[in-house]
Amino acid sequence: MWSTMQDVPLTITSIMRFGTGVFGDREVVTWTADGPRRRTYAEVGERAARLANALRALGVDGDQRVGTFMWNNAEHLEAYLAIPSMGAVLHTLNIRLSPDQLAYIAGHAEDRVVLVDASLVPLLAPVLPDMKTVQHVVVAGEADTTPLEGAGKELHSYEDLLAAASPEFDWPELDERQAAAMCYTSGTTGNPKGVAYSHRSSYLHSMSAATGNGLGLNAADRVLPVVPMFHANAWGLPYAALLAGASLVMPDRFLQAEPLIQLIETERPTIAGAVPTIWSDVLRRVNEHGGDLSSLRLVPCGGSAVPESLLRGFDALGVRIVQAWGMTETSPVATMAHPPIGVTGDDAVRYRVSQGRVLAGLEIRIVGDGDRVMPNDGAAVGEVEIRGPWITGSYVKDEDAGRFYDGWLRTGDVGTLSADGYLTLTDRAKDVIKSGGEWISSVELENRLMAHPDVIEAAVVGVPDDRWQERPLASVVLREGAATTAGQLRDFLAEHVPHWQLPERWTFVQEVPKTSVGKFDKKVLRRHYADGALAVEHLT
Repeated sequence: MWSTMQDVPLTITSIMRFGTGVFGDREVVTWTADGPRRRTYAEVGERAARLANALRALGVDGDQRVGTFMWNNAEHLEAYLAIPSMGAVLHTLNIRLSPDQLAYIAGHAEDRVVLVDASLVPLLAPVLPDMKTVQHVVVAGEADTTPLEGAGKELHSYEDLLAAASPEFDWPELDERQAAAMCYTSGTTGNPKGVAYSHRSSYLHSMSAATGNGLGLNAADRVLPVVPMFHANAWGLPYAALLAGASLVMPDRFLQAEPLIQLIETERPTIAGAVPTIWSDVLRRVNEHGGDLSSLRLVPCGGSAVPESLLRGFDALGVRIVQAWGMTETSPVATMAHPPIGVTGDDAVRYRVSQGRVLAGLEIRIVGDGDRVMPNDGAAVGEVEIRGPWITGSYVKDEDAGRFYDGWLRTGDVGTLSADGYLTLTDRAKDVIKSGGEWISSVELENRLMAHPDVIEAAVVGVPDDRWQERPLASVVLREGAATTAGQLRDFLAEHVPHWQLPERWTFVQEVPKTSVGKFDKKVLRRHYADGALAVEHLT
C-alpha cells in the first residue's frame, strides 16, 4: 500500500520561500567598521531573485558551479539562496586555502562565476589567472578592481547587476536529489576533496539541527554564525535559521575577540557557533577586560575537541557551550553533547566533553581491525563510521573510494561509544601516538594541558623514538607573563594521566600552527620538529 501524502521536493527553494515569506520581517544584520547594517528577510528574498536573474544573464542556465569568495554577510546569504534555488550549484571557496589549492578546487569544481567581497579582491587577484574555468567575477562592495584586470575574466559590480535585474524570478521545480552546494575538505593530506550536498540533505540537516536535541531554534532566536560560510556551509546555521524564522547576525570579517564581543553586546544574539580557538580568545578577553555575553543561551562549538576548561570558563559567565562533532562529509553536524536529563554538575560535564549523541536520522558505529563492529561499552576503541541522509556516499568524481564501505563513511576519527549512545573521540587515526605497542591519545593530553591556568594552547604530536617507536611532543603557548616550566606542566599532567604517557619532549611556541578551518595543523608541527626548527627541551 502506498501512502496518500503529497510528494513535495525538499529544496533550498522551499527554505527560501518560507524564511523570506512567512518570516519576512526577520532580519540579517551584517557587522561593519561603522556598526551594523540591516536587511529584512523579505528584502533578502527580493535581492536573491535579482541575483538569480543577473546570473542567468551571465550564462548560468543549468547546474553550473558558482563560486563564492566571501565573508559571512547579507550578500553571501543571498548567494546561499539564489544559486541553489535557480538550479545551479553553490561552491563556497575557502579563503584560507593556499593559492595552489584554491586554483585546484575552482578547476576541479569547474566554477563558471565567482562572487568576491571587495575586501578580498587582493587575495583573489593572484590566483584568478589560474582559475581557468572562471569566466565572470562579480565584486560585492566598493573596491579597486585593478588587481583583477588582465586575468581574462569579465568583471562586474554586484550592486550594479542587481539594480539592473528584475525582482521577479521564475524559480524552477528541482529534483531534491540534485546538487545544491559544494564544499571541499581542508586538504590536510593530498588535494582537497569535493563533497556535493543535495537539496534534500541540506533540508533534512537543517531540520534536525533545529530540533530540541540540536539547537532548539525558533523565531525568537538571533543566530550568530562565526564559523565561516565558506566552511561546511557555516555548520548549516544560515539555512536552519531561515527554517526556524530566526534572525541572523553576521560578523563579516570582524572575527577577533574584541569586535565579536562588541557585536554580541550590541545585537544580542542568542546562539553563536565557532571553533574552540575563537571562544578561547573571547573568554580570555572577557576575563581580562570585561564584556556582556548574557544574551547567549547556547554556544555550539566544534571543529576540534572542546577543552573542559573552556566549558567551565563559559559556565562561570552563565553561558552554556555545547560540543558538536561533524565534518565536511557530514554536512557537517552529526552529534551534539547535551547531557542526559537529570544529570547535573560534574557528572554533566563528563557528558559535555564527549562528542555527544547522533542527531535523529543518523546511525553511528565503532569499527576495529578487519571491519569488526565493536561493542557500545564505552571502552572498546575503533574508527568511527557513520551513515544517514546528510552523510556523503562518495567524493566528487569518486575520489578516495576507500573512505566508503558497505554504505558507511569511514571518518578517520578514533573513539568509543557508550551504551547510552555517547561518542567520545580519542584521536584522529593519523594523530594517535603509538608508543611501545600502546596508544596515547593526543587529544586527552592537549585537553589536560589546556586546563592549566597558564596555558592558552597546547598541541601534542607523536615523534620518532628509537626505543618506543613514537613518543609525544608537547607544543605549548603560555599566557603573557607566565613563567611556567615544562617540568611544572609535566607534574600537572601526572595528576591526570598514567606516567608512561607523559611527554619527555616539550617546546614553547608563540602560536600553534592552524589549518584553514582553525584546527591545529599537526603535520606542520611534525615537519618543524623533523627540520630542527623547534627549541625542544628533553625531560628525563
